[in-house]
Amino acid sequence: MKSTVEHLSPTRVRINVEVPFDELKPNFDRAYRKLAQQIRIPGFRPGKAPARVIESRIGRAPILDEVVNEAIPTKYMEAVTTSELRAIGRPDIEVTKIEDGDHVAFTAEVDIRPDIDLPDFGDLSVAVDEVEVTEEEVLEQLDELRARFGTLTGANRPAQTGDFVSVDLTATVDGEEVEDAKTTGLSYEVGSGNLVEGIDEAIVGAEAGESRTFTTKLLAGEHAGKDAEVTVTVQSVKVRELPEADDEFAGMASEFDTIDELMADLRERLRRVKRMQQGVQARDKVLEALLERTEVPLPEAVLEAEVESRKHDAVHAFDHDEERLAEFLKSQDKTTEEFDAEVRADAERSVKTQLVLDSIAEKENVGVNDNELTERIIYQAQRFGISPDEYVKRAQESGQLGAIFADVRRGKALATVVRRATVTDAAGNAVDLEELFGRVEEPAEQPPVEEAPAAEIAEDEAAVGEGAANK
Repeated sequence: MKSTVEHLSPTRVRINVEVPFDELKPNFDRAYRKLAQQIRIPGFRPGKAPARVIESRIGRAPILDEVVNEAIPTKYMEAVTTSELRAIGRPDIEVTKIEDGDHVAFTAEVDIRPDIDLPDFGDLSVAVDEVEVTEEEVLEQLDELRARFGTLTGANRPAQTGDFVSVDLTATVDGEEVEDAKTTGLSYEVGSGNLVEGIDEAIVGAEAGESRTFTTKLLAGEHAGKDAEVTVTVQSVKVRELPEADDEFAGMASEFDTIDELMADLRERLRRVKRMQQGVQARDKVLEALLERTEVPLPEAVLEAEVESRKHDAVHAFDHDEERLAEFLKSQDKTTEEFDAEVRADAERSVKTQLVLDSIAEKENVGVNDNELTERIIYQAQRFGISPDEYVKRAQESGQLGAIFADVRRGKALATVVRRATVTDAAGNAVDLEELFGRVEEPAEQPPVEEAPAAEIAEDEAAVGEGAANK
């Protein structure tokens, strides 16, 4: 097989391939066996007719079609591998010549990952928030814990913020009742903001048995984005009484004997959460700095595919009804043109991020071992509330296993950059992210895949590196 490569742009090539018929003998053998099973020829058992008899019966053209259709994908991949191209996306293939008995020629145009000049990671510098736990925050956590053990008692007064009410809801749009918005006996904490906008203001001051009507925009369902007249009827008002924050409560609500020990534990948990948040902030800011300092030509076909995928996801949320999507955008004071521009900008950033992180992973010899891949699968399965086996099955059916592998690899590549960047807090103090991203290591010349940096912190990176390429 002969192949040549024409560079059409920094992100696209045309591969010209010629395959001599001598290399296609296995393909012809499989084609004859396949066709022999499909046709019935008098005097021969199914699958036993000789090649010359099959040709005389159906002609040469169907056989050539079968051979070419089977051979081209394999020969295309051989050409890509031989030319050491980093092909991305689907190729546009065109058969240019079939000379029976001599050779088959075809061309394949495909996007490639461009060469990217990466900045020195050590020159990247970002500032993040300080880790500071206030006494007010600790008390807030304590109150939330006390609330879990609180009791509800009836309140013979109008509803106030923080009360728990039982309500009935009905809604109409243009005078017609919305069945999906109708409910009875719904328990709701006043002021939580977990229902439609305007309901808290309507409930506050209402007594049991009182109904109030307000106007709001529906956020989901058939009438998403439309104004609706909502009537809320308060059936009961209850107040939550919290247990005293003392040693007895500490023993009941935790493994600690005293309230001081419980408070200390809450303070440490908050510190760990804020450290994690600081790490996430460092990751995001380092990524932003990296992208700002890196020029990346974007493969057009890959970019357009990303744009179309995002538009499809957007309209899918409205049952593929573009008119409903347009109505929702209008309710958000956004035009279709503005929406399209935002989608394209997000797609450009996503594609650029993927290309940069893939280049870093290649440069730094970042690998993904079985444990890291398994941990990501378990993490994702828990997010979707399904078993790991079911998640893998769905990923295989949708062809997403490769994407999961790539996401883990990109997360590790980004962690490599974060470890080498300079990260300080708002006060100018150096931030030690070793707990989250591992210690700084210079890459060996050819490290084994299993010994890639940060393999020991894959569980944290499953959270911290999650979705880095989609930001």
